[in-house]
Amino acid sequence: MTDPWPPLPLSEWQGTCDTLHMWTQVVGKTRMALAPLVNHWWNVPLYVTPRGLTTSQVPYGNITFEAEFDFSGHRLRLCNCDGGEHDIALYPRSVADFYAEYMSRLRSLGIEVKINMLPSEFPDPIRFDEDHKHASYDKDSVQRFHRILIGSDRVFQQFRSRFIGKSSPVHFFWGSFDLAVTRFSGKPSPQRPGVDSITREAYSHEVISCGFWPGDARFPQPAFYAYAAPSPAVLDKTPVRPGAAYWNTALGEFLLKYDDVRTATSPDDAILEFCQSTYESAANLAGWDRTSLERA
Repeated sequence: MTDPWPPLPLSEWQGTCDTLHMWTQVVGKTRMALAPLVNHWWNVPLYVTPRGLTTSQVPYGNITFEAEFDFSGHRLRLCNCDGGEHDIALYPRSVADFYAEYMSRLRSLGIEVKINMLPSEFPDPIRFDEDHKHASYDKDSVQRFHRILIGSDRVFQQFRSRFIGKSSPVHFFWGSFDLAVTRFSGKPSPQRPGVDSITREAYSHEVISCGFWPGDARFPQPAFYAYAAPSPAVLDKTPVRPGAAYWNTALGEFLLKYDDVRTATSPDDAILEFCQSTYESAANLAGWDRTSLERA
């Protein structure tokens, strides 16, 4: 039986992770350019599928199309509602090469789109059409990452079902390269001075969020995270569960290292306990109306 929670040290697949991050941005920015704005940018993420990550249906004039990363067949599948279909192979190839074929395949399906060519939320960004630096693709690492996304999505869906207030879908943000689910109190947030339009829209209302990401330069190992925005005073001093969870001062959020999850007696229970305890701590401190927001 396939290990549902396989090891995935960032150091062992950093090159592949960065390349895949850029490929998902190319596809995600297409959805962002064509789909109408939905509150908190819910029109831009990807979604976990049994085979990979999908845009879901994207509108284009009178037709729709979909782009799905298939990490079992190692291809990007493009299809439209008129029956058109193309596959783009996933293998060690540069971002520039992937981008060129992707745009060519979209045009062959009758789709002309311009996207922001500069990567988002990535250090030292290189334009997609000029990026020959990121060109790695290790199939085994990608499949292990996908299995972790499947498990995380399953547990986050269960956690989401406990909340009857406004909640985001469980979705994959290609900018920060993480899977997340977010709960809302229903109250607007104070305007943050000097923030960009993306951040202003994302945090226009009070939120408590949890998610998983494979690690980055700030924290180079996979972990589950949780935070509140605005963050209540003394949240960092509040104990949460399980015992391995802790407040990371540098990131300003709670963390539960993935390796502590995968070696737990029940990884699912450890993630649920982390999500629930961090939510309760933040919601109580922020004065959320939990009685009306939560399922009895």
